Amino acid sequence: MNEAIENLFSLKGKVAVVLGGTSGIGQAIARGYAKAGAAVVASSRDVEKVDAMGREFELAGVPTLRATSDVQDRASLDKLCAETVRQFGRVDILMVTSGVLKKTPTADMTDQDWERVVDINLNGSFRANQVFGRQMIAQKSGSIINTCSLTTFVSFNEVTAYAASKAAVGMLTKELACEWAQYGIRVNAIAPGVFRTPLNSHVIDLPERKAAILPRTPMGRYGNVEELVGLAIYLASDASSFTSGQIVAVDGAFLAKGV
Repeated sequence: MNEAIENLFSLKGKVAVVLGGTSGIGQAIARGYAKAGAAVVASSRDVEKVDAMGREFELAGVPTLRATSDVQDRASLDKLCAETVRQFGRVDILMVTSGVLKKTPTADMTDQDWERVVDINLNGSFRANQVFGRQMIAQKSGSIINTCSLTTFVSFNEVTAYAASKAAVGMLTKELACEWAQYGIRVNAIAPGVFRTPLNSHVIDLPERKAAILPRTPMGRYGNVEELVGLAIYLASDASSFTSGQIVAVDGAFLAKGV
């Protein structure tokens, strides 16, 4: 019985590409996929971080590929997909964690800032889903996992472009889940609550920020990025073979809280 359960959640023999996989949430998930047995390509724009993750995986005996990419650059995604297929023969899992947030009063937001946020978060997710989706259509299988947000569901102050883009990623996920189910492709999304990362710890620990977030979170704390790994493995594995079109929040019950 234990062996069967282990196999159900195993990623052994699978090939995973994690965009934004060299830091924060993406890095934690890339490492989780490696521990679950997958070959893992952790890609981002940062050459040094891509090399560091590649080195880490190589030393651990994890099949990998060092390749940069940028979700704003379709050619780089095409190249990444082609290199992965050339190296491993297929792509079983695409995890998209690349994203950007701009906090500013909406009345003061420039077209340039709006377009940048939407292009990275929404258009970037679309490009990645389309590029790797074409490969998955050809091989008649695959799991795509996008990254949504609490702002896919509720508003946060002065992040209108981010919230609009993440709400749209939610519908992109549902649309593709329905359209591509016929090809054996599942498309889901993870909606993280407030998680501590090296990039935001100096902000979320400010007294005023804690006072705004923690009382609204029934579990009374921020998340740790490792707490997203189990869900990411589930959505990538055969355990979720009938799960598609879902946006799963990991938020300490934030969205469930009323009065």
